[in-house]
Amino acid sequence: MSGTSGDTNTKLTFRRYRDGDEEHLPWQEEIFDAGHSHKCPVYVQSAPPCQASCPCGEDIRGYLNVMRGIEKPPAGVPAAEYAFRRLTEANPFPSVMGRVCPAPCESGCNRNQVEDYVGINSVEHFLGEYAIEHNLKFVKPTASTGKKVAIIGGGPAGLSCAYQLALLGHSCTIFDEHEQLGGMMRYGIPGFRTPREVLDAEIQRILDLGIEVRLKTRIGRDISMEQIGKDYDAVFMGLGAQSGRPLPAPGADAPNCVTATAFLRAFNDGRLRHVGKRVVVVGGGDTSIDVATVARRLGHITQAHEKDRPEYVIQGRVGHDVAEISAKQGAEVILTSLFPIDQMQANRHEIEQALAEGIEIRCGITPVEVVRDTSGRATALRLAECEASFKNGRLEIKVKPGTERDIEADLIVSAIGQAVDFTGLESFDNGKGMISADRNYQVSGKQGVFVGGDVIRPHLLTSAIGQGWIAADGIDRYLRGEPLDKRPKIDAHSFDLTRKMIEKGLPLEAAPHTSIWGTDSGNVAIHNYENRSQKYVIPHDELFLGHFPFAPRNKRKVITLTKEQALGNFQERLESLSDPEVVAEAKRCMSCGQCFECDNCVVYCPQKAVFKVSKAKSTTGRYVDTDYTKCIGCHICHDVCPSGYIQMGLGE
Repeated sequence: MSGTSGDTNTKLTFRRYRDGDEEHLPWQEEIFDAGHSHKCPVYVQSAPPCQASCPCGEDIRGYLNVMRGIEKPPAGVPAAEYAFRRLTEANPFPSVMGRVCPAPCESGCNRNQVEDYVGINSVEHFLGEYAIEHNLKFVKPTASTGKKVAIIGGGPAGLSCAYQLALLGHSCTIFDEHEQLGGMMRYGIPGFRTPREVLDAEIQRILDLGIEVRLKTRIGRDISMEQIGKDYDAVFMGLGAQSGRPLPAPGADAPNCVTATAFLRAFNDGRLRHVGKRVVVVGGGDTSIDVATVARRLGHITQAHEKDRPEYVIQGRVGHDVAEISAKQGAEVILTSLFPIDQMQANRHEIEQALAEGIEIRCGITPVEVVRDTSGRATALRLAECEASFKNGRLEIKVKPGTERDIEADLIVSAIGQAVDFTGLESFDNGKGMISADRNYQVSGKQGVFVGGDVIRPHLLTSAIGQGWIAADGIDRYLRGEPLDKRPKIDAHSFDLTRKMIEKGLPLEAAPHTSIWGTDSGNVAIHNYENRSQKYVIPHDELFLGHFPFAPRNKRKVITLTKEQALGNFQERLESLSDPEVVAEAKRCMSCGQCFECDNCVVYCPQKAVFKVSKAKSTTGRYVDTDYTKCIGCHICHDVCPSGYIQMGLGE
């Protein structure tokens, strides 16, 4: 999980041998004969765990290698711009995602085995800011296919799909029922986490590809799905799940017991400007943290009239118009969770910030009843201690009898999940409040209709972006009349050696195999090269970790507020790294599964069989080669390869 970790070690933690080790490495099992081996170096490009963990399939290793100077951009293109373009092949929202993505890529990073993960999210944040500052645009295709695609929903999934389709030359129209595009990025995440000028800039960059937008238009109400089917060649449904789930407890229909999505929508619309004195949020995920921190900032006013109660604003009846001229006071905010704090789904960094702002988090409790007064309004939330666990994918909650207690509340917010509004589109509901789809995200039984985002299963924004990309690829093949094949095991963008050779003007022989790889005599790539990036993730134990010295992570500055400072403070808390810091952070990347030109194999080869490719023929991924007439199969090059790029295999 991304965020501020505890104090990192101040020295290298990796050691090949530990105190007390007595057994040597089993080299006898690798070398078959004393003088030679039939196994010689082969060059295998594997997927790094960061890319395999990225829901939107970014070429993370690629843009880090660009920023560190290993991969050279085409002539005249700045490294940061080239890195941005490599990143946005998968994700058109680097500045937004660099701020709010919980970064599962960092949890998977092999550098965690040395000391601390690479700050991938920080580099992404920097590249997004660079692109906005330098007004970088996406390149429009030179020709149109003449095909039209309807995009239902202008959230992260819909915008991602439209972006990818526009790059392929298809004409796209986005239909959205809101006044502005962005979906949960705009209406679900507060502006102090996603500054609106940043979100607007990244959305506009997509629209500049020629995408048409029709706002305040709901499919199923303003336009029928049948009409959409007649007017367009394919459809993408990115409806989102912007309806909240109420608390499953008696009394939860009290007017001041609201859902998190409704709360955040009212805030992000600018209508909700103060809350009650005592706010209780039920959840444990990122949305519950957002609600709690917004409530802390809004505070309450002592002279609120009946019509100014927050529930009326959240329900859309009125809007606050007196908050700016009334003295605000802090709100007491309590967040409850089924699970212990170290098992909460929320981003660890956001939890730490919430605690610093004085938000109380109570764990291991579940709501059992909403206590109401004679008017029907909630006055408290009754909770009980519980044990929660997942069994067979289902949440089981065991309440401990006799542990009930009340927490007084003026406003109760349920942040326990989201739901999809299928009004007018009931035929797509799979009976579970979602839409079913295959691996290409084509809707089951609906040819030419694809889907992505929370309507499949509420998850991360970056998951929705990735689903939009995969669906766009499926739509493109559908429109071209091509079969929708199985998706690769590791569905991510990756380094393309063929493209790199073309960029440098190197000649390419016709590839003898469907997946580019070389032989000991061919010039397709390098001798015995194979790209396994779509099927194999390289683990840390295949790397020579001893190559990497301790290098502390370059951390972004985070503005931490106190309880008093948070009131009325809607400024962004996260600052981008500087250019030198980003380069230093990129250099911490171990380039797992791809050569980063360390020269270890050349230096340590006793037979001088491994050699550098001549500059005229070399490029990234084609830096060294092997003279098999000299190789004796001693495996030393493999043992000292920090990235695991050199494997031992049978030469051809």
